Amino acid sequence: MRSRSNGRSSNGPSAVVIAWRAAHGLIAVGFLGAIAYVWWCAISGRRGPLLRPAIAALAGEALLVGANGGDCPLGPLGDRVGDPMPLFGLVLPPRAAKLAVPVLGLVTAAGIALVAFRPPRPGEHGRVALR
Repeated sequence: MRSRSNGRSSNGPSAVVIAWRAAHGLIAVGFLGAIAYVWWCAISGRRGPLLRPAIAALAGEALLVGANGGDCPLGPLGDRVGDPMPLFGLVLPPRAAKLAVPVLGLVTAAGIALVAFRPPRPGEHGRVALR
């Protein structure tokens, strides 16, 4: 687990750390969007064209997180660029930041399970119906 310092020197984070945090944040937003899309499909019963790629990306992320002992697989790259703060540690209190990855994993698994076990709306067959 990475350190829990505030990630700032007396001059603040370096340009490299800021760029790293922005890139890591965009990746996280993409995965959060994929989770939201899976849940939208699960709740609405629709099966849009992005469902399979979203599930594949989330499954790949789950494998990488599992291989990294439950931590974000990008954490070591953040360490190499000099960022001592995990991404969720920037926006959440320490306890919540530590729980973010496992909780999001459970939310993701529940959404995928709901998609798998809930049949699509009649007439959907893998496509969003145009009305």
